[in-house]
Amino acid sequence: MIECEHAQLMTQSQAQLKEQSSVDAQGWQAKLDLKFEYDGQRSYLAFKEHLGPLRVQRPFYPEGREGACHVYLLHPPGGVVGGDALTICVDVAESAHALITTPAAGKFYRSASEFAVQSQAFNVASEAILEWLPQDNIFFSGAKVRMKTRVNLGVNARFIGWDISCFGRVPANEPFETGVFNGALEVWQDGQPLFIERACIDGGGDILQARWGMAGYSVVGSLICIGEYADLVDQVTAHVKEDVRLLSSDGLFTVTQVSGSLVCRYLGRHGEDAKAYFASALACIRPAALGEAFHRPRIWDT
Repeated sequence: MIECEHAQLMTQSQAQLKEQSSVDAQGWQAKLDLKFEYDGQRSYLAFKEHLGPLRVQRPFYPEGREGACHVYLLHPPGGVVGGDALTICVDVAESAHALITTPAAGKFYRSASEFAVQSQAFNVASEAILEWLPQDNIFFSGAKVRMKTRVNLGVNARFIGWDISCFGRVPANEPFETGVFNGALEVWQDGQPLFIERACIDGGGDILQARWGMAGYSVVGSLICIGEYADLVDQVTAHVKEDVRLLSSDGLFTVTQVSGSLVCRYLGRHGEDAKAYFASALACIRPAALGEAFHRPRIWDT
């Protein structure tokens, strides 16, 4: 099994916090380690260890016992504040298949000085599959957040994942007027970069309103499927346009095949709309990429 980057990420996170300010002694320092294995018949959660308020529910098998092992990641406090540092490390062993999601949106609240840090390291061994499909993250005005996700893939490993960020709270008429978000999403395979994306958004900054940025929208999302699926671009686009559940949305959606990755983008006003667009896209993408129909996690509808 690929060695977890947990210790390295924690060191990096602590160094970043020290540069900005000392870590709030009252902040949650939470860690979660998960390891999935395959026993020849099914994938299963072989190991879990936590420190602080990060948990998982028992595994579910909505696709049958030979399908993906579904796990819900829980953060009992319900929100993240300045000084909190959350680290999530997931290892998926050879031939195992894990799907990880969350029961609710992540909430990052206003901070007077300290940054909140969330670091995620996903290691997917040869022939293994990881689907990372968390619900949206909501960044309240005044939040200061550093977030990094790194995915390391072995030979013939597969990855489907998305990231949905909501800046401010549109329904409450609370735009992202102050604060800062620094985000990074990286996917590497066999030591080579496949997808690297950075974001730096200042509350009230030009990027939120400019046409070259978010053009006045408050929600941005990316769905990545590792692999070459150029023939899916038109198919996914057509399927999403015909999805009756999306007809009332004014969001923008695109699909692009870049080198080594199929990438879907969303720009709009509601996290639920972003998730609906991406779930619709997965109805086409998952059968092509994994040979299996998309099973919407029931927790999303509760």
